[in-house]
Amino acid sequence: MLKEVTRVAEAPADLGIEVIGVPPGSPVDLDLRLESVVEGVLVTGTAVVRLRGTCARCLEEISATEEVDLQELYCYPGKELDDAEALRIEGELIDLEPVLRDAVVLDLPFTPLCRPDCAGLCPDCGANLNNEEDHSHADAIDPRWQGLTGWTEPTNEPKNKE
Repeated sequence: MLKEVTRVAEAPADLGIEVIGVPPGSPVDLDLRLESVVEGVLVTGTAVVRLRGTCARCLEEISATEEVDLQELYCYPGKELDDAEALRIEGELIDLEPVLRDAVVLDLPFTPLCRPDCAGLCPDCGANLNNEEDHSHADAIDPRWQGLTGWTEPTNEPKNKE
């Protein structure tokens, strides 16, 4: 027996990492195929989630849409399997949250970027280098030599001998 399900659900809390994730309550578009097999129900399909986070280089906000693949076998109650952590069918319910969480979190970038060539922030003043292409500073003076900045270069003028 085969059943195809297309549904929109709300995203659970804590679906992401510190810098990027799925906002709680945002829509998750599920396109699933539930297939009856000997051990239980095989769920395959995709989930489309909306991501929101912060660029790791320039700290600008990131918004994106991500499609993740889902596949999990849910066992009938009373079926013995080798895997003690196998997900089970509870009555007529299948809990997709652990499968969705694993698929989304493992697919997230460890260092999210607003764009692949993001220039980041200036280490001296914090300016966004993506917005200021010609950004520059005067040559930095070593603080140990700061006291000598008032001295001038010697001139080649002859000294008065008296």
